[in-house]
This record gives sequence, C-alpha cells and structure tokens, in this order.
Amino acid sequence: MNEAVGIGNQDFEIIRTQNYFYIDKTRFIKKWWKSGDSVTLITRPRRFGKTLNINMIEKFFSVRYAERADLFQGLEIWKDEKFRKLQGTYPVLLISFADVKERSYLQAKKKICSIIRELYYQHRFLLDNDVLSKEEKQEFYSISDDMEDYKASGSIRTLSNYISRYYGKRVIILLDEYDTPMQEAYVGGYWEELVSFTRNLFNSTFKTNPYLERAIMTGITRVSKESIFSDLNNLEVVTTTSEKYADCFGFTEEEVFTALDNFGLSAKKQEVKNWYNGFTFGRQMDIYNPWSILNYLDKRKLAPYWTNSSSNNLAGKLIREGSKELKISFETLIHGQTITIEVDEQVVYNQLDYDEQAIWSLLLASGYLKVKNLNTYISDFGEWKQEYELDITNFEVRTMFRRMVREWFFNVKTSYNDFIKALLLNDIKAMNIYMNQVALATFSYFDTGKNPSTEEPERFYHGFVLGLMIELSDQYILTSNRESGFGRYDVILEPRKQGKYGIILEFKVQDVQEEKELSETVEKALKQIEEKRYETILIEKGVPKEKIRKYGFAFRGKTVLIGGCKEV
Repeated sequence: MNEAVGIGNQDFEIIRTQNYFYIDKTRFIKKWWKSGDSVTLITRPRRFGKTLNINMIEKFFSVRYAERADLFQGLEIWKDEKFRKLQGTYPVLLISFADVKERSYLQAKKKICSIIRELYYQHRFLLDNDVLSKEEKQEFYSISDDMEDYKASGSIRTLSNYISRYYGKRVIILLDEYDTPMQEAYVGGYWEELVSFTRNLFNSTFKTNPYLERAIMTGITRVSKESIFSDLNNLEVVTTTSEKYADCFGFTEEEVFTALDNFGLSAKKQEVKNWYNGFTFGRQMDIYNPWSILNYLDKRKLAPYWTNSSSNNLAGKLIREGSKELKISFETLIHGQTITIEVDEQVVYNQLDYDEQAIWSLLLASGYLKVKNLNTYISDFGEWKQEYELDITNFEVRTMFRRMVREWFFNVKTSYNDFIKALLLNDIKAMNIYMNQVALATFSYFDTGKNPSTEEPERFYHGFVLGLMIELSDQYILTSNRESGFGRYDVILEPRKQGKYGIILEFKVQDVQEEKELSETVEKALKQIEEKRYETILIEKGVPKEKIRKYGFAFRGKTVLIGGCKEV
C-alpha cells in the first residue's frame, strides 16, 4: 500500500486532496446535526482527532467550501442526499485556543484578543459593502490585542451579527481546545482572573447570541460549570463516559485491524492491541489513540508515541505531591489492579491542590485512566453517588507512569541505585549513607508547600516506595499499607523466587516530645514490626522466618536513620 500516513496533519482538506491515510469519521457530522443540540461540549484526551473533526465540520458546512464536494465524495456522509444539500451552506467561525499557553493573565487575555482580532481580519470583506453602518465599521476597526474586557467579551457575538446579516443565515461557531488556557492558568497561578474573563466571553458567544445557529466546543477536560459555564444552561456535555459520539473520536479496533491489513501488518495485530488498546468511551470498548496508531503505521515500530507526544508534567506533579492515600491508590494501579472511588467528571482546577477527587477526574479525562465499571446509586443519606472502577488505560500509559516515577529520582540516580543495592545486601551502614543523600536532595520535591511539615515525610517515603516498586519489580512483589498480623505494615517486599529474603520496612516520624534521639524512633518502628507480627503475611507466602529482614526508618526533617532487626 502506497498511501502516505501524514503524521501530525490536522487539516481535513490537505488530508483528502493529498490522499493521506484517513479513517472516515464523517458519521460524526450526521450524528451531531441530527441531535439538534444548540451548544455541544465534547471532551477527549489529547491527540484523539478533536481538531481534525472540528476542521472537517468547518469544511463541510462553511460557505467558503460550497464548491468543494470533492472533499467528501466517497465518504459515509456523501451517501445521504439530504446531507449533500447541506454541504457549504452556513457561515462558520472556527476558533482555536490551542496556542494560549501564557505565563500571566494579561498575556493570556492578550493572546485570546489577538485570536479574535485575527478572526475579524479574516472577515474584513464585510467592510467593503453596505451591510455595516459607519459606526459598526468603526467598531470593527476597534478590535485589537489590547481591547478592554467588556469589548472582548462581546466581540465574537458582534462578529456573528455582521456575518449573519451578510449571508442571511445564522452562524455555526467551532471552538477547539477551549480549556488549554484554563490548564495554563492553574499552572501559572492566575485561575480566578481568567475564569472571570472567560465566563463573560462564553456567555456572550454561546448563550445570549441570537446569531448563533449551533456550536461545538472541544477540550480535554470538562471544566466545572460553576467556573465558566454557570450561565450556559443550553450546554450539552459529552465526556468520555457518555454514549454520544463514542466511536467518532479515536479508532475502533475494527478500524485499526483493517488499517493493519491494508498496510500488510496483519501479523502484528496482537502486539498493537497489547500496547495501544484500552480506551473506553461510553460503552464503546477497545478504542485506540490515533497518534500511536498513525505513528506505528508510518514507522512499523512499537513505541510510546502518544505518551511522548507532549508534556505529562502536570499529571506527574499531582501524583508526586499527592497525599499518602493518593500514592497508595497509585501503587495499586501500578500493580495492575483497579481502584474504586467517587469521581466528579467536572474538573475544578483551583481544587487540584487539595481535592484528590479533582486529580482523579483530571487523570481520567486526560486518558491516563479508563473506567472499567460505573456504579450509580443513592446513598443512605439520600445523596446521588457515582463510583468509578478505574484502571490504567494500557501498556503504553503504564510505561509512561513507570518512567515518570524513575524521573522523580533522576538527579540522585546513583545514590538511589546504591541504596537499593545496599538494601539487598543488608548493608545498613551504606543504606543510611545513601538514603540520607536521596532524602536531602528530593525531600522537598514531594512537598506541595501548602501542607503541614508533618505530612512531608509521608509524601516523600510513599514516593520512595513507588520508586522501589518500579526498580525491584522483577525481583519482588511490593505492597504497602496492607493488613498483616495485628496491624497495617508500611512496606513489604515479597521475593518472587524461593530462597530470597523477604523485607519489611516501617517508617516513623520522630515525636520530639517522646523520643529524644532518632535511634529511639527506630527502635519504636522495629518494636511495632514485632508486636504487630507483620512477618505473618510473608510466612504465609512461604518465606521462612529466618529469611525475613526488618528495618525501621526514622525521619526528622530531611534526616533519616535506619536500623534493622538481627536475622534469626
């Protein structure tokens, strides 16, 4: 097959005219138009065809493409005569916020105003006729990068008015990557300011706009209604758990396997499935991310294309700085097991620092996690609840998470690896040296800076535990915070091979009122291991008692002291 893939091309016209590889998604046009929804918000992970589908919608409806039936001939939409007549019959405004990634509110606002100014420039032909009055033409010229908030908020509605009068038809508005500025505002610390500006802009454009025919917004997350959509009661929200358009974004397994057949790669179906399958939209299982599939078809090599395609820093930061409970849940996921939690699919960015539900919502919306089961019920207190059983999406994402954890200790990689070697050799002196080097260099890296210092050690050592899990996964099954004997141990390393030592780790923060020296804290940790009989689980797994090593870790700030029980 000689068809070129065309990596990264999101222009529907170029893909069709250059005969690049394309999986027909024109059924989305028909489904959306038949729905009759006034304003539709569709959320999907990045690189899932949102921009291409929005571009396709523009090319189908826009009067600028009234003579371009060739773009759709041979596709599913062109089989329907009624939709053939719709092609090229509406004025369309296509807007993208994908590049609004500024460091401050003023820069972000200026960037958005610049995008609006460019939109006006594209329609400067309106100035050459009598549709606009003298005053309206002056208003047209007043649109600038530095326009005031009140003018900016109503600018798209005003342009809709001008265009609608010119064509004698109401306008279709398409806004791609609407939430990119929101994510940057959270990272940049100007969330509240941008929310206020965006709320007014969206209300004027999508709610009180009498010149609007229909609209689509796309993004990764469903930003909370209270934040920017408080006035939009005409909004139809389609998230990854919705049934609507479930097969319109991303590639279905049937589409992927057909492509592999056409490219002479039929023998690779199971390998591709193992790596890239796993996304779930509504009840549609076995969805593949297009970016990895396109790159695989182009390069004929398995690799983490999607997870490498842009920064995963926000996800990594939220997990790294997350609480003990969040890290334990993440540990469960890394183990290949699922977690069941309440999730509100509305992401409240300004709550990410303290609301773990918001973090899970972001990870789900971003495609790092998938829903295996959804349980909706009324609680004993009469509250409507939704419990999600979540799993890591696929092997590619799991690979990304493992790399992310390793990067936490990248700056102290040598000391970290030396600590692991010393642990396996039962060299307590070396363990103390290298553990203190690691703690000194990375301790504050795990702290949000917004929590009491007493929480810092837990954030650090549970991150440290995740690192141990990744590095020792070929030799040990690592579990933490599970019941054994008469209590809950901190960390147990169960050897995968018989004859190897089992290891128990107990962490404690020094109580300066009761323990004058760190050595007393170590003894307290070791005593707890004995009294709670944490070795029980290892003995039940077949590890002889004399093959169990026990270590107490005592923390005082960034200082760590490790002690061990003598082997039996």
